[in-house]
Amino acid sequence: MEKCRDCQICGGCTYQGVPYEDQLSNKFGEVRGLVERKDIKYGQLLPIEPAPHQYEYRNKMEYTFGDMEKNGPTTLGMHKKGHFMSIVTVDECQLVHPDFNRILAGTLKFVQERGYSHYHKRKHTGLMRHLIVRRGVRTGEMLVNICTSSEDGFDEAAYVDMIMNLELEHQVAGILRTINDRLADAVYCDELRVLCGRDYYMEEIFGLKFKVSAFAFFQTNVEAIENLYSYAVGLIDDFENKEVFDLYCGTGTITQVLARKASRVIGIEINEGAVESARVNAQLNGLDNCEFICGDVFKVLETLDEKPEVIVVDPPRVGMTTDAMDKIISYGVDQIVYISCNPKTLVENLYYMQYYGYKVESIKPFDNFCMTKHCESVALLRRQA
Repeated sequence: MEKCRDCQICGGCTYQGVPYEDQLSNKFGEVRGLVERKDIKYGQLLPIEPAPHQYEYRNKMEYTFGDMEKNGPTTLGMHKKGHFMSIVTVDECQLVHPDFNRILAGTLKFVQERGYSHYHKRKHTGLMRHLIVRRGVRTGEMLVNICTSSEDGFDEAAYVDMIMNLELEHQVAGILRTINDRLADAVYCDELRVLCGRDYYMEEIFGLKFKVSAFAFFQTNVEAIENLYSYAVGLIDDFENKEVFDLYCGTGTITQVLARKASRVIGIEINEGAVESARVNAQLNGLDNCEFICGDVFKVLETLDEKPEVIVVDPPRVGMTTDAMDKIISYGVDQIVYISCNPKTLVENLYYMQYYGYKVESIKPFDNFCMTKHCESVALLRRQA
């Protein structure tokens, strides 16, 4: 595929135009450098796992309304490199299915023809704020969410007609409008209106069904995360008929994969919406040996009488707190699988757990986000006698 038209100005990608082998080498080198500088005593640092697809892999995009130049025409897309205020229209993005670009272009034309104002980040005035598009890779469903302020004037019925008349390969499962009057340049939901269809789409991973609501976290690269989760679960010697804790479980994707063999899996997650989605999805898949608890991992663990035999952790980018790690270490389980989206906090946590009796048997990076600087990793820790 040719280099992206907007690669010099769009802040969405770091590695556009860089040969893929070099991208993999750079990401692997970053992980290796962090591990060695922190003096992690590891058994194996395994080769980085390439992504199944380098293009059209993202199942979610969050676009921003703005302008490229002060008082210029309205644009819709990503922030310009190094410029907080400037927005680049990315209607030829290569990381998404072409239907994303069609919805973006149709929405921008709709807004420009009607003269709708975009939200000004400093003045805190204007109507149009964000466009969020989500896709069910395995189901062919799409969710379109237009985010505006509460200012009058947006023609909801006309917007629905425009989207439904686009020539798309996917089926539009729902068209939503989110009202957001917060000052921050981020998507918040003060009110959610279902303009057409439903407020969720369906996805399938490992043959399990997942109902993904408008603001629920879900893995961005479905095929790549299947590879990662298969590898992670395969690291565990034997968890059949055992009690497993899945900490920072999100919407419970890997929890439900584990529940197919474990006697019971407890998933803990601080995001209430994600926990609610996890419970719904477990019922959808007929899994009655999953329990999902909402709350801070350390605080919840302090209240539980159950003792795990295997622990899987998948914390956010900030990693785990020392309180949480101390509690996890106190269980004395033989194996801990650590899934990380941030190599820097991963090595900090590994160093701590290594000091308190766990050997890092292996670390394997995964390139789940081609063209970007981000890298996932899976580490296996084993308790020392």
